[in-house]
Amino acid sequence: MVILVDSADRQVDVAPKMYAHRAGLLHRAFSVLVFDSSGRALLQKRAEGKYHSGGLWTNTCCSHPRPGEETAAAAARRLGEEMGMHAGLVYRMSFIYRADLGGGLQEHEYDHVYMAVSDDTPRPNPDEVAEYGYFAPHDVSEGLRLHPERYSAWFAIIWERFVQGGMLREGGAL
Repeated sequence: MVILVDSADRQVDVAPKMYAHRAGLLHRAFSVLVFDSSGRALLQKRAEGKYHSGGLWTNTCCSHPRPGEETAAAAARRLGEEMGMHAGLVYRMSFIYRADLGGGLQEHEYDHVYMAVSDDTPRPNPDEVAEYGYFAPHDVSEGLRLHPERYSAWFAIIWERFVQGGMLREGGAL
């Protein structure tokens, strides 16, 4: 189940996740972006078996809070479940986006973005993550510019806002 929200992120209902993605209903989500102490971004390549966006590079982890679950708590939970990591998450921004994912699926999410700095070694769940890597911010920006099809729709928005919005400074400093 996902939490359906209005444009001000107020809960209006709950719905099965697949129904929300087929109908394009606005629902609450979160994304986590972890950097190491040298400023490199920890990205994951989504497992091929994911029901959408499989095989695409994206932020460290992402998902949906459960009904009744605080978004920050859900983000911390999923960071552990997907990447086997625990880190002090800091809320950075929110945005609404809509993306056609193919196969009759749409993302229409009110996405809450958290970041953290951690040098812990990831222990990814292979059902969620095909591979991962730490990338210099310049290399991420260049990858998105040259090969946007290799990245998830939401990650491109997050990265642009981190860089353009000044949340990520020259040299990768946070």
